[in-house]
Amino acid sequence: MIFKGPLQSYGTGSHFEIRHTDDYPSRSAVLGIIAAAMGIRREESHQLEELGGLRIAVRVDQVGHMTNDYQIAAKHKASGDFERNYVTRRYYLEDAVFVVAVEGEDDLIDQSYEALKHPYFQLFCGRRSCPMTYDFLQGIYTGSAMEQLHQLPWMAAEWYQRRMRQEEIRLDIYADQACLPCNRQKSLRRDEPKSFSQLGRQHDFRFEVHENFVVKNPYWISQREISETEHDAFAALSEE
Repeated sequence: MIFKGPLQSYGTGSHFEIRHTDDYPSRSAVLGIIAAAMGIRREESHQLEELGGLRIAVRVDQVGHMTNDYQIAAKHKASGDFERNYVTRRYYLEDAVFVVAVEGEDDLIDQSYEALKHPYFQLFCGRRSCPMTYDFLQGIYTGSAMEQLHQLPWMAAEWYQRRMRQEEIRLDIYADQACLPCNRQKSLRRDEPKSFSQLGRQHDFRFEVHENFVVKNPYWISQREISETEHDAFAALSEE
């Protein structure tokens, strides 16, 4: 899957008036998208256990810029009467591109893929103000999630690739520990969803691993190639 668009937001540790976002999609966000596509409602927490067997890896192809939105929200009493207004700030990732690979048992992968092709609920990149693009779904491939992330080309926007001045680009990959069991660069992240209920969302800790992967920049031009293609407009005059 390709997560891209003007805005994305993946908050895992913010509440109340200040809503931050992580730098890349959380496991909770990816499983939430799959659950929404399958028609699993927020209160049906027991059905999330079936998705727990999916393993997820995220490659950061285009680093987004952090931005925030100033909002005023209204609070109402239990009776429905207006109580007060309050200010809230919501943070987003702007112009980011992520490649998300999901692996698991064949039956569950097939079921997830068909649901994502024909989602029951509208899909969003974290928040309802950030809808998924129409072409986010790439396909089903053989091999592990890490193998696919190593094989897929660089998916950043063309303008972003042209702006980079290196021949080789180092990309970050963040994955469930099961995707890279021998990797020692692991950290705890609290984004294992147990319940999406608005009455009490619940998330557990999990181990996440990190590695770097190098891709070729298709728009990189060496200084030698630049010098060979330079044209001297006054060369013809000097020869006469």
